[in-house]
Amino acid sequence: MTPAVAESAAELHRLRAELPGPVALVPTMGALHEGHRTLVRAARERAGSVVVSVFVNPTQFGPGEDYDRYPRTWDADLAALAEEGADLVFHPGVEDVYPPGSLGVTVDPGPLGSVLEGAVRPGHFAGVLTVVSKLFGLVRPDVAVFGEKDYQQLALIRRMVADLCLGVDVIGSPTVREDDGLAMSSRNKYLGGADRDRATALSRALRIAEIRARETSLAEGIEAARAELSEAGIEVEYLEARDPDDLSPVDRLGERRVLLAVAAQVGPARLIDNVLIAPRRT
Repeated sequence: MTPAVAESAAELHRLRAELPGPVALVPTMGALHEGHRTLVRAARERAGSVVVSVFVNPTQFGPGEDYDRYPRTWDADLAALAEEGADLVFHPGVEDVYPPGSLGVTVDPGPLGSVLEGAVRPGHFAGVLTVVSKLFGLVRPDVAVFGEKDYQQLALIRRMVADLCLGVDVIGSPTVREDDGLAMSSRNKYLGGADRDRATALSRALRIAEIRARETSLAEGIEAARAELSEAGIEVEYLEARDPDDLSPVDRLGERRVLLAVAAQVGPARLIDNVLIAPRRT
């Protein structure tokens, strides 16, 4: 059954009132793939009703980034959400999320938003957190589901919910990968031919880093990952080990998990990936 569609805040308010709770929200920017479908399934497991937003958020794109060419596949997205049993799809215009004449209040991501993606893409996380907080206010979900591929985003949303007392249970869903290891992403649509093959080096490098970190040291694991990416002709923007909770730098495996995150430009696509390395066994 095709889900109900709200294209304005007023329609959303009316249709949301008819949904049995608890309500789960899956925010997306469309161009849905199997990873998004997995998020919807995870939401279904935790709630009586599932709302999916499909909105390409302009405030999280910087100058010269791919907002205008970001893939928009509305008909295919709606068909996929019908197959997954979503109850309501919020597909607003920009003016419904950012009304003309609004005061421009935004959410400051704080220190967590100044490293990794935040260092490379200034203003990105202010845009992400602002639109997520707006979606929370519009949909009023009990639960929200996000993918772990965008790990820093997930960490920031959890911190925002905790610090601002938003009362939403934020669930992280594991990264979904292609058979060759490439993390699923809407931006994979930009890849073709040799670039698509080269892109698999990101997940391969992370696996190599994890193995080498366990065998020798975290520093040698990162060095081996850089070598793998260099061999594939990929210049990284960052490849760093961080604490998965506060994103502070980590230089060795210990008694806690370590986040290893990478970002790189592969042909026309800017890609990110990560792996969580389990604690070293003693």
